[in-house]
Amino acid sequence: MNAAAGMAAIEGAGAAAGTAEVSGRHYRTGEPVAVCIENGTIVSVRPLTDAPAGADGRELPWIGPGLVDLQINGCAGFDFNTIPMADGTAQRITEALFREGVTAYYPTVITNSDEAIAEGMRTIAAACDTDPACRAAIAGIHLEGPFISPEDGARGAHSKAYVKAPDWELFQRWQESAGGRIRIVTLSPEWPEAPAFIERCVAHGVRVSIGHTAATSEQVKAAVRAGATMSTHLGNGAHRLLPRHPNYIWDQLAEDGLASCLIADGFHLPDAFLKVALRVKGERAILVSDAVSFSGMPPGMYNSHIGGQVVLTPEGKLYMAGEPRLLAGSAQLLPRGIANIARKGLASLAAAWEMASVHPSERMGLPSARGLAPGAPADLVRFRWDGQRVRIVETYKSGVKVYDSVTGEGK
Repeated sequence: MNAAAGMAAIEGAGAAAGTAEVSGRHYRTGEPVAVCIENGTIVSVRPLTDAPAGADGRELPWIGPGLVDLQINGCAGFDFNTIPMADGTAQRITEALFREGVTAYYPTVITNSDEAIAEGMRTIAAACDTDPACRAAIAGIHLEGPFISPEDGARGAHSKAYVKAPDWELFQRWQESAGGRIRIVTLSPEWPEAPAFIERCVAHGVRVSIGHTAATSEQVKAAVRAGATMSTHLGNGAHRLLPRHPNYIWDQLAEDGLASCLIADGFHLPDAFLKVALRVKGERAILVSDAVSFSGMPPGMYNSHIGGQVVLTPEGKLYMAGEPRLLAGSAQLLPRGIANIARKGLASLAAAWEMASVHPSERMGLPSARGLAPGAPADLVRFRWDGQRVRIVETYKSGVKVYDSVTGEGK
């Protein structure tokens, strides 16, 4: 049974979805536990005294809450920003993310023409309306732009032709196309219209994240006062050279009201920056993948829809052909970021796992913020950790197994 069929089965069963028990080493304590599930919800987490691998459960896979990615542009050869989208894009990306332990995510639509953005929103909304797996896994849509900085460097790979000031009426049209699913907006507070726009977003339940910005210190503070609560891929989407101080990276790190979203794939940020950001932000540090369509593809040269050829190395680095120093996006998903942080001792495995699961859930107000505890949705991942890599064994969404590494699909 594939992921969509599995989710359709539990939707049809409703309250009769039944009970289940999933065992593993608790991701925080290492102790063997049994997670008891009823009707898609965790009802208890009990010590497992009869662990099949022995008293210490060393042979059991680890078990933790499902991963939550706030920024997914695409993966497995499919792209949310190639308009029109290929048939089945959201379905294929959802299935690929289940294989990586991601049980909730936010498709990310970036700067484009007004109609292209609207069409992207409609296509994602249609997938949620018709496909049970997409409906279960897509927690909302992330609109990254076009209300960002027009400056080179800060703008990143976003097309300058479509960058514009925040426009509430235009945003409402996109929200209507999305069926009300836009939950995150990345913008730059350097626009005079930004504070009022942020306030309206917050009043309508949309989280605002600062990104692709050239904002001054006061503009960052004004955005936080208006209700901005996150920084999008902090340290990336920035000018190559910045004043020693002040600058908008320091300003965002210093704002206690902002959670920092970080790409920890080993290429986008140096270890020193990650270490500082994790120490400063603590439970407000969030891992994102910002993955593009080449994530999960074999190494090689590819044509990018944003223009030009890109190279994906065997190590997982994606860069513009002919310019290895110029990254062309992220080609790694959340397990890579977790492993990178834990392997280098920047944080414990448990802390790194929570940066990619509990912390983003908390910031977005998702019920999965409870983690591996009674009352939380049974979004679970069984995985193996050898000190170097995280390997996903099984993924469960609302108690339904949507990925099994043995069979390669849900059951």
